[in-house]
Amino acid sequence: MEARMNGQANPDVTTAIQHLYKAIHAGGVDGRLLSLVHLRTSQINGCSPCVFASIESAHKAGETAERLHNVVAWRETPFYTEEERAALALTEAATRLQDGAPGVTDEIWDAAADHFSEEQLSAIILEIAMTNFFNRINRTVREQAGKTW
Repeated sequence: MEARMNGQANPDVTTAIQHLYKAIHAGGVDGRLLSLVHLRTSQINGCSPCVFASIESAHKAGETAERLHNVVAWRETPFYTEEERAALALTEAATRLQDGAPGVTDEIWDAAADHFSEEQLSAIILEIAMTNFFNRINRTVREQAGKTW
């Protein structure tokens, strides 16, 4: 598979994205949890460059290989806290919006709200949305894994 585009993004778009990421990181959510959210979203969407980037970011934040390798099966493993499980459930529900999917149910929302403040929830939701945004761009232009931005 070959990338379809090699150009730089519009500087105004880059600035806007930087502001959104600043808001995410100001939301009071541990960077390792944000990396897990990014990784799970990217796995669902099959976005290899974002899977690669989230693993790199998580390693730098001190995340273990064991937890990263098992995020795809987080429900069946003992490696995640209840807080992380609530965030991962929210991630999956907000990402899987295909026809007929229930989306974020009250049960999923309530579990996340039990663990996170509104400011933290806003940061997690924005992380999910931004990851979905980049997953779709990367899949469209066939961006390759391993590239550093």
